[in-house]
Amino acid sequence: MTGPLVDPEAVPAWLQPLVKISGDVGADTFSRFSVPPDASYRSASVLMLFGEGPQGPDVLLQRRADTLGSHAGQVSFPGGGAEPGDDGPVGTALREAEEETGVEPGGVLPVAIFPELFVPVSGFAVTPVLAHWRTPSPVHAVDPGETAAVARVPVAELTDPANRFQVRREGYDWKGPAFDVGGMFVWGFTGGLLAMTLSLGGWERDWDHGDVRELDVALAEHQARVDGRQVPEKE
Repeated sequence: MTGPLVDPEAVPAWLQPLVKISGDVGADTFSRFSVPPDASYRSASVLMLFGEGPQGPDVLLQRRADTLGSHAGQVSFPGGGAEPGDDGPVGTALREAEEETGVEPGGVLPVAIFPELFVPVSGFAVTPVLAHWRTPSPVHAVDPGETAAVARVPVAELTDPANRFQVRREGYDWKGPAFDVGGMFVWGFTGGLLAMTLSLGGWERDWDHGDVRELDVALAEHQARVDGRQVPEKE
């Protein structure tokens, strides 16, 4: 089941457009990949948790530990693979968010479910669960072996044109949205999902779609800024 889980009027006005549109979009709105019909995948969920902080609406993101074997160092929404005891996609998303970031599920109101999206590189079929953080709780990297950092990133910073561009990978026929904000470099599956969410929510501002950067170079420049050092120029 996809679509609203609550009456849109039950959430703040800034979140209502996303709740309303959740039942009218298909998987192809977010991705060109379809979930395999032969069930050769594993189900997973991510929690797209929006709250309201000092700078207005924000979203919870995490950076995976550099030592992980899959998606090491990448920024993502809290989430992971489904387990037998989970109560559907919502249960998976809440459990994973609590395990990874320490968020208290009691303060979270799941408000909508988006279509299941296939991630070929990992073999997961991921269900995004939209939620409103009614009662925010402190968050942190619960297990440093899995999560390196957790942050509430303001929507205003994500939609700032200065923080947006596209990235491509050498040798691949692919390019996608990226964000460099709040010490986090967001790209790949999460970057694409976040970009479309900002657009559907009516938050997107005009930005330079022609600014396409090599992924490895952009990542190195980001890390250099975080570390306070210079990146050597290519010969």
